[in-house]
Amino acid sequence: MIEFQFFLGCPNADTTLENLRVVMQELDIPESQLKISVVSDIDSARRLDFQGSPSILINRKDIYTGEEPTGFSYACRLYEFDGRQTGVIPKEFIRMKLAENKQDWVTGL
Repeated sequence: MIEFQFFLGCPNADTTLENLRVVMQELDIPESQLKISVVSDIDSARRLDFQGSPSILINRKDIYTGEEPTGFSYACRLYEFDGRQTGVIPKEFIRMKLAENKQDWVTGL
């Protein structure tokens, strides 16, 4: 299962979600494997161990850290790719991480 987590008003959520959907299509991962979660308040962030907006989880593991989230942050999230900070997770990174987990989509886990 892929989970996309964000809060409304996040300036990077739409682009990251679009990147995720494009890559899922390229890899023939069905849309049914995607859960979109709107994190509406601090209590929800705490309950979900939300790492910030936007976040992508693959089988409950954060796509960026590779770890199950602990703690929470109800803030915009920054990532570092190629020495640059950005709030958008690029397609290339998403493609690499989803491809690493391709077996999960084939077996339906």
